[in-house]
Amino acid sequence: MPTTTWRILYPFLMRKNSVLILNCLLDLAAPDQNKVISLVYKHVIAPVYHMKLMLTTIALIANVFLFCSFTTMAQNKIMLTNYTYAPGQTTIGKVVVLNAKATEFKFKLTGENAKNFIIDKNNNLTVSKTFAAQNQQKWHDVVIEANAGNEIIQDTFRVVKDEFIRNQVIAHRGAWKNTGATENSIGALQHAIKLGCAGSEFDVHMSSDSVLFIHHDSDVQHIPIEKTSAAALTQLKLSNGENLPTLEAYLQEGIKQNKTRLILEIKPSVISKERSLALAEKVVQLVNQYKAQGWVDYISFDYDILKKVLALNPYAKVAYLNGDVAPVKLAQDKFYGFDYHFKVLQKNESWIKEAHQHKLTVNAWTVNDTALMDWLLERKADFITTNEPEILLQKVKQPK
Repeated sequence: MPTTTWRILYPFLMRKNSVLILNCLLDLAAPDQNKVISLVYKHVIAPVYHMKLMLTTIALIANVFLFCSFTTMAQNKIMLTNYTYAPGQTTIGKVVVLNAKATEFKFKLTGENAKNFIIDKNNNLTVSKTFAAQNQQKWHDVVIEANAGNEIIQDTFRVVKDEFIRNQVIAHRGAWKNTGATENSIGALQHAIKLGCAGSEFDVHMSSDSVLFIHHDSDVQHIPIEKTSAAALTQLKLSNGENLPTLEAYLQEGIKQNKTRLILEIKPSVISKERSLALAEKVVQLVNQYKAQGWVDYISFDYDILKKVLALNPYAKVAYLNGDVAPVKLAQDKFYGFDYHFKVLQKNESWIKEAHQHKLTVNAWTVNDTALMDWLLERKADFITTNEPEILLQKVKQPK
C-alpha cells in the first residue's frame, strides 16, 4: 500500500479494534475488492456488538473505498506521443491515457485553441493546415478532456511549432568556451541558441531539500550540492556573475524559443540510488509542470534513471551515456538513442550502423578534434556533442 494511504488511514487505525482493521487493510492492494469486503465483514463487522464501533467501522470502509477510487483516478494521466507540428506535418501525435486503455475514454478539445486543433477517430491530435501555415506563434496551449463515463480528467499541453534546427551540433554545457559565458549557465544556453545549435546540453543535480540545480560536478565551489540547501545554493555566483541556475529558471529561458532543443542530463546521486531515482522523478515533474516536453531530451550515465523517466513518460526521448550497452538492448528498452564517448564508437564502429538499423539516434561526446568530427560526420552520426560548436557548425554548413 502506498505511504500516502497509511498517512490518510492512520487516524482510523488508532481507534478501537485497530488490529483487526489493520489485518483487512494489509490485503487492500489485492485487485479483488470483493475479497477485501469479505475480509472486512469477517474480521470487523461480525464481532461488533456496539453501535458506536459499528458506525466507526462503516465510516472506515467508506473512506477506504473512497480513497481507493481516488488513487485509481489519479493514476490515469493524459499524454501525447509527440508535441510538435509543422506546416508540412500537421499530425502532432496520438492522445493516450497512461495506465488505461484509450478506448475506455472519449477525448475532446476545450479552451480557446480548440477551434484550431482536431482529435480524429484514431485519437490523433492534428492542427488545421491553415492554422499551421499562417500562425507565427512558437507554441500553443491545448486543453484536452478525457471522459470515461464515471471519470473525467483534463490536462493542458504545450504544442510547439517545429522550427527546431536540424544539424548535428550539440553544445556541451552550452556555448561557453569562445563566448565568455560560464559553462552550464543561462548565458551559455543563450549563446548556443544564438549560434544555431541543434541542442544545448546541461547537467542537473538535486539539493538536500530536493530543489534542482544546473551544474556539472557534484560540488560547486567545494560545496556539495546534495548536502546543501537550496537557500544556500542560490546565493552562489558563477564566474560570469549569474547565480547558480535552477532547472526551473533554465526551462523558463529555454522554452522562450523553438530553435534549439534542451538536452537534459540527469546526474546520478553520489549518495544513493534512491536519490538518483527521486531526482529523475523530480526532473520529469518539473518538465511537465512547465509543459516543456516538446523541447526536452533526457540523457544519463545511469540506466535505471532513464528507465524511470520512461516509466513516468513512455514517450520521452532518452539516450544512454555510459557506452556499455549494445544498440539492440537500447531498442528493446524503447530508448531514443545512445550518446557514447567517441572512443567507444571507434572501438565498436559497427554500433553506428546497428543503431540506425534499430531506428536509434547516434551521438558522440565530447568531440573537439576536427579530424574526429570529420570521422563521425562521414559515418552519419546524428549528433556530435562538443565544446567547439562554432567549428562544428562551419563543418556541417560546408557543401558536401
